[in-house]
Amino acid sequence: MHTRIVIILFLLFATKISFVQAQDALSKADTVIIGGDTLVMLGDSLIFTTEVEPIYWKNGGNFNFSLQQVSLSNWAAGGASSFALNTGLVLFANYAKDNIIWDTNLTLNYGINRQTGRAFPTRKSNDNFIFISKYGRQLSKKIYLSTQIDARTQLMEGYRYYRESGAERDSRSRLSDFLSPGYVQSSTGLNYQVTAKNGNKFSTILSPFTGRFTVVLDDSLSTAGAFGVIPGEKVKPEAGISLSSSADFKVMENISWKMDLNLFTNYEKLGNTVVNFNSVISLKVNKYITTRIATIMIYDESVYISQDEGPATRAIQLQNLLNFGIALDF
Repeated sequence: MHTRIVIILFLLFATKISFVQAQDALSKADTVIIGGDTLVMLGDSLIFTTEVEPIYWKNGGNFNFSLQQVSLSNWAAGGASSFALNTGLVLFANYAKDNIIWDTNLTLNYGINRQTGRAFPTRKSNDNFIFISKYGRQLSKKIYLSTQIDARTQLMEGYRYYRESGAERDSRSRLSDFLSPGYVQSSTGLNYQVTAKNGNKFSTILSPFTGRFTVVLDDSLSTAGAFGVIPGEKVKPEAGISLSSSADFKVMENISWKMDLNLFTNYEKLGNTVVNFNSVISLKVNKYITTRIATIMIYDESVYISQDEGPATRAIQLQNLLNFGIALDF
């Protein structure tokens, strides 16, 4: 029994001596820092440690895709075969270092539907291009002096479909095209921006110095004075005040809401406000399947909407999309 106790005490004493010697050797080791890396020379051994590089850029995106098909053959109840496709791509790149922020977002959406038995069977159902880039310098904890570029247009031609009195088939007239119209808005002002601990984000910019440009590159649309441009002109410049807001909220575990709102009023016609509102609610089923509820609302007093009856008139433009399909985050 006494022999076991003596052996245990000897082992503990030897371990303590080894630990003290190791500490003493490490304290005498030569240390060299090269390019942010630390080299420690301990006897014949070389200990190499690397400092973690700070990450200033955060980028990623989302791709969504959905299909719907109805095929009928000798169907007694009637109906028509149809096919629908909707796809969307969202990309972002955000930079933050010291008192500088730079956030950039690109959103692309496109959709078609095809129905047999009608004139022009394939028709566009969804088409938009939105690019927003914001650069800011921090003035206080939540206030930035920021400049923002907001560009919006569409990718493909847009048509109005109608049936003339007595006609058996639809006709169509071209209403729009890529950069016809296009809207480019540049604004500088104070930006209130906050990010909560749970990752929710909110930002709003009030800019008394805003330039807005309506672009109509298509010759026929420009000649007709479409979208408020002077007939024959390609660009309509305006100066005014703008308010831009964006939000990215996680409502519940699998439910998120993203929105952006842009308001602009011309100095010459204060109170006549151009409105652009986009909202996307995502209900995530699993890693790859998501239901999206997208809403776009636009009001521009310079845009006249053709009516089935009567002359063209100003109106609120509204698009709703319910999409169940594949969604991939990257």
